[in-house]
Order: sequence, then C-alpha cells, then structure tokens
Amino acid sequence: MIEKTPARPSLDLRRFETRKRSHLDLALRPEVEATEITDLRQIRLEHDALPEFDFAEVRLATPFGKGSSKRELATPFFVSGMTAGHASATMLNRRLAAACARRGWIFGVGSQRRELDPALPAIDAWAGLKSESPDLVVLGNLGISQAITEPVANVQRLAKNAEADAFCIHLNALQEVFQPEGTPAFKGGVAALKKLATKLGLPLVLKETGCGLSRRTLAKIRALPLAAVDVSGLGGTHWGRIEGLRAAEEGESVRARAAETFAEWGVSTVESVRAAAEILPKTTEVWASGGVRTGLDAAKLIALGATRVGFAKPALEAALAGEAELDRWMETVEFELRTALFCTGNRAPAELRGTLAASKARSAKTKRSRR
Repeated sequence: MIEKTPARPSLDLRRFETRKRSHLDLALRPEVEATEITDLRQIRLEHDALPEFDFAEVRLATPFGKGSSKRELATPFFVSGMTAGHASATMLNRRLAAACARRGWIFGVGSQRRELDPALPAIDAWAGLKSESPDLVVLGNLGISQAITEPVANVQRLAKNAEADAFCIHLNALQEVFQPEGTPAFKGGVAALKKLATKLGLPLVLKETGCGLSRRTLAKIRALPLAAVDVSGLGGTHWGRIEGLRAAEEGESVRARAAETFAEWGVSTVESVRAAAEILPKTTEVWASGGVRTGLDAAKLIALGATRVGFAKPALEAALAGEAELDRWMETVEFELRTALFCTGNRAPAELRGTLAASKARSAKTKRSRR
C-alpha cells in the first residue's frame, strides 16, 4: 500500500530563515539558560585515592551501533543538533562536523524540516561530509510534528541527504506552544515513532530539547524498538524562554507572558537519566544532554547510567570562536572525563556506567534490611 502524502503546511521561507537565525542568536544569551536550577552540582563522585593503574591507561572509547554496523568511537560524546535551514548555519555545521570526525564525537545536524519541500532551494551543505571525513558519525533530525504527517519515504530522503548513520526525532512540545508559528500537533506520535523505528532502515533516536523526559513519557515509549533516547533535560538552554523572547519581539504578549510563567518548566537531566536507566529496556541506550558543561558533568551522568553525553551551547560558543578554540574545548572536555575516570578508579566509561544507580539501590536495600 502506497503511503499518501498529506497536505503540508506552506512554509514562509523568509520568516522561517529569520526564525532560525534568531534562534541561533538568542541561544547565546545567558537568560535563556536554566542553569540556576540544574541538579548536576548535587551529584558527587567518590574519590579513589589509589586507582592501581596509570592515567595513561584511561580510554574513552565507546561502541556505537549494533551487529555488523557496530564500531568503536574514540569518545562517548556527541554534539547535539542545533541549527540548520539558513545560510549562516553551513559554516558552523561543517566546522563542528570536521572537529567531531577528528576527535571521535558524533555529530547531530539541526532540524531538516526545510528539506521536506524539494521545491525550496537547498541550503544545508550536508553532501560531502562523509567524503571529507569518512569516519564521521552523523545523526539526522526532524521534529515529531513533521514525523507524524510525513511518509517514511520522505524521512528516508532526509536521512540520505545528511548521509546519516542514525536518525533523531525531537520532541519540543513547550517550544511549539510558545512559538508564534509553532505546530503543537502531537496526536499519533507514538504510532509514528513505532513506524519509523521499524521501517526507516536506520537506528532511531528519540530526543527531547531541554525539558527532559518524565516517567510518564518513558512508560509510553518503553516498548518501542528505539536505538537510544536522549533525555535532553532541564538545566541548560530552555526553548520556552527563547520562544518567549521571540514572542515579545513580535508583539505576541500572551505567549510572552506565559513563557515567563513556564521559565522553569521541565524534568531535570539528572532526574531524566535516573528514570530512563530504570524504565527503558537494556536494548535502548540512555543518552544525556541538557545543561552539560564539563567532562565532570559527563562523568556524573555516565555514573547515573548514560552511555553517551551531548553538548550544545558550549560547542556552539567554541565553534563560533574558531576551529582552534573548538578543538581546545573538546580536548579539555575529554581530559576532564579521563581525570574523573582515573580519580574514581575506572579505566573506561563502561566501568563507571551505572555505579551511582547501583550504589543507590544498595543503600535502599541496606536501609530495608535494618528495619
């Protein structure tokens, strides 16, 4: 049976590109970060004063993929998809992609929504990324609102455009509500995810965009054959705040005021990782992003159960400062994670993974036995 393509809402190209450029500018402003309510600072890793191995033995290598496509990447890090669909994104994305290829990070492209309309002029220069950097791992990207209405073949075309190794569907309910031109149409989301996970032909990653994943949401997706879930929790860039600023600029006073009310809305990255590690099946990896700023933050999230850890705003700031600064920042993050591993007595991320969750479970068991 051939899927029918539903009528696609017309895209005001000028307004679309203006919005994307505005997102990039606003994301750099400090007031759109929810760092004041992050709980990563409350997590403490236990120091091991006598690791019994050398720092030089610490390795960050982490497998990616399964079966015949499984390979080992140099780090457990990824750069979250941030921007696409406008001219100024091209240089930034190519710089990030090249750096990710050099250092063994996964590279996520920004939303590919514009590419759904083949009549629009192509602007995102994904073609050639793999020829320039054969070892690069790329994540395609589309919002759930579009994934619900688009045939699988159209999503496959986007994946091919980006030469993607896996594909992300992002959830952004709060952003869509506050965005003046948003599309908060999520009915049929679970069914669309199930269809893509079984028919797309690539590993499917489900990700939030800064508001995290609750136990209720995780229960809805638990049975889906997802390769990974990126919790993208509260604690970093908050898209409700960004869209609130945009709404104010455009005279949308109701949305602007409501965005202020919801400025702290979401489930923290720490809470989301803990819940995901408990609820999701072992076949679905837990990826952590949202307010991650250092390699030590990454170590804490790995200890809670994350397999991969992602960065957005810090990567954007470093990339805008130039190729050399981006490389220095990435090297620093890697060094910080290696230091955390060494000082907790672990040679690799896999040895640290889940140790805090296991410790919490042991503590709870001990308390029960003492009653």
